[in-house]
Amino acid sequence: MKFARNTRIGVLYGGLSAEREVSLKSGKAVGLALQELGYLVTLIDVDRQVVERLKESRVEAVFIALHGAYGEDGSIQGVLEYLKIPYTGPGVMGSSIAMNKVMSKRVLLSHNIPTPDYTVPDVDEAEIAVPPGGYPLVVKPVGEGSSLGLSIVADAEQLPEALVKAREYSRQVMIESYIPGLELTAAILGGEALPLIEIRARGGVYDYQAKYTKGYTEYLVPAPVAPDITRRVKDLAKSSARALGCTRGAVRVDFRLDMKNRPYVIEVNTVPGMTETSLLPQAAEAAGIDFITLIDRILQGAGLDLAPF
Repeated sequence: MKFARNTRIGVLYGGLSAEREVSLKSGKAVGLALQELGYLVTLIDVDRQVVERLKESRVEAVFIALHGAYGEDGSIQGVLEYLKIPYTGPGVMGSSIAMNKVMSKRVLLSHNIPTPDYTVPDVDEAEIAVPPGGYPLVVKPVGEGSSLGLSIVADAEQLPEALVKAREYSRQVMIESYIPGLELTAAILGGEALPLIEIRARGGVYDYQAKYTKGYTEYLVPAPVAPDITRRVKDLAKSSARALGCTRGAVRVDFRLDMKNRPYVIEVNTVPGMTETSLLPQAAEAAGIDFITLIDRILQGAGLDLAPF
């Protein structure tokens, strides 16, 4: 779907999730880019009255800059489908599955895509089952992004506190095998993989602070890995996006590369950040795509979920 430069575009940002502050930054950056491109931009800080506000704004398409719950999980996508307003990013089903770390793992494994072993403990379990291989482990909420509530657990004594921390963001949590090695990410734009990024966080944990504190993390673009590994990671990123039904717009696939250069998919992000430290804009720049062009290309891919996988 193509949009003329005088089209009225709504930017949905802010919202109700724990990632609100990051979303506000992403939305403002997107809005400024769209204005520079000549679109008529309406910024909408999403609240419980979002349906009425969308109707009143009379926007012709929506750029989703909402991170986390209600923005990446298919909720706002369903609202926009109901209102028949084209929007950026994957549709309802792909968004919902990708946001749920357990469901996305099940889909990835069904497609023989490597991902770390995991367990999903019940709140009332007397004894917590951990993945094969034991410690160290990663504990994280099932339905939140930006590494909120994430902990690296070295031994059984640290596990209870990590579970409590994760459950502050999601009742259901996941315990995942920790993969020692490199942290990589592969952005997919319009079905094509952009240059890989290696992430080197201070302290070794790419958590919320490392993601959004300028200077806290070093980003190497393109990632200094061998060409065959680069191809393998890019192919897996595209396969992961297709498997989850996340082929429209821009998505980002996060990886761990183990000590034997074996890549493991960690998760697929359907609304990548657009802040000054965000990974998608960095990957696009390395591919010769400036921020303004990136935003326009994402917008031009907007549509409705007419052909769910």
